[in-house]
Amino acid sequence: MTGFSTRAIHTGQAFDPTTGAVIPPVYQTSTFVQEHIGGLRNGYEYARGTNPTRDALQELIADLEGGVQGLSFASGLAAEDATFRALLSAGDHVLMGNDVYGGTHRLVNRILKPWGLDLSTAEMSDLDAVRAGIRPETKMLWLETPSNPLMKITDIEALAALGHEHGLVVVVDNTFASPALQTPISLGADIVVHSATKYLGGHSDVLGGVVVTASEEHAEKIQFLQFAAGGVSAPWEVFLTIRGIKTLALRMEKHSSNAATIAQALVGHPAVERVYYPGLPDHPGHEIAAKQMSAFGGMVSLGLAGGAGAARQFAESMSVFQLAESLGGVESLVNYPAEMTHASVRGTELEVPDNIIRLSVGIEDEADLVADVQQALERLG
Repeated sequence: MTGFSTRAIHTGQAFDPTTGAVIPPVYQTSTFVQEHIGGLRNGYEYARGTNPTRDALQELIADLEGGVQGLSFASGLAAEDATFRALLSAGDHVLMGNDVYGGTHRLVNRILKPWGLDLSTAEMSDLDAVRAGIRPETKMLWLETPSNPLMKITDIEALAALGHEHGLVVVVDNTFASPALQTPISLGADIVVHSATKYLGGHSDVLGGVVVTASEEHAEKIQFLQFAAGGVSAPWEVFLTIRGIKTLALRMEKHSSNAATIAQALVGHPAVERVYYPGLPDHPGHEIAAKQMSAFGGMVSLGLAGGAGAARQFAESMSVFQLAESLGGVESLVNYPAEMTHASVRGTELEVPDNIIRLSVGIEDEADLVADVQQALERLG
């Protein structure tokens, strides 16, 4: 097998045979002319069902994640929704990590629970806690590692084995790591999901989501819902995602090295109560992360000793780090989860402490990022 970057650049991206264009065209079309009734050209009929541009991304992400099928959606939550609804039925129970993206929890808790699903959470780094949380009606384990925003690490291989002992579908949200750093299917996961808006796209200019399955059975069920419910990605967004993936390995290397430097700069500062970064040796999940990831990623969270006031002041005092939701772009972003990305889980077991700041460390010059963090800390006194 060729290397990751070679596949990221070439899989699904053969040059256009008509013109020789090295970048395949964007098929910005809603429908396809048939040779005769039912006579489809290479299976293309209507863009909600299939589109050559989307097919290219689906082939690419399946290859990079080591799955049998990739499916591209209009957003990460559309991808998650299709996964839940295609594989679960009313009365089924989902066991989810107790530190996941707030929108994921909201999707199940506010939309799918009234539809009939049941939901509970567990500390996914504790095998006994997960085992205790599994019920007769449990059908799915939902893992996120590293988690958002507290950077918890889950042992994918151990949880996949435990889940399969109980006949569960094991889903891993791989958004924070990306396939450049971690491939959950190789560790036993059944399904991988991503917000492609983040590291896959990588430039904060696209909204998208992907699902990759380890089995044809799961792929067929999710693909049917993709077609029948219509949450597909549009050709231009797909093109931007593919373009981003071509540089994914290079970007993740720089994201990771910059984040490691930022984490080290934060450790021991009197204004910082705790640094959450799996690359730090004292992180409780460090050894597992080192085993299942090739680097530790670009996300760093910190707890500020001064509480909510200090956290808000820190977030609003930065300049190179821009105050915004989302993550994974080439530019550095600072986020206050309690009132931004995770406001929807306030009052639940996933509520984020109000002194937590989440940093999406970009690929700018390391010295400029460190200086920005230091000046924001100095303002806290």
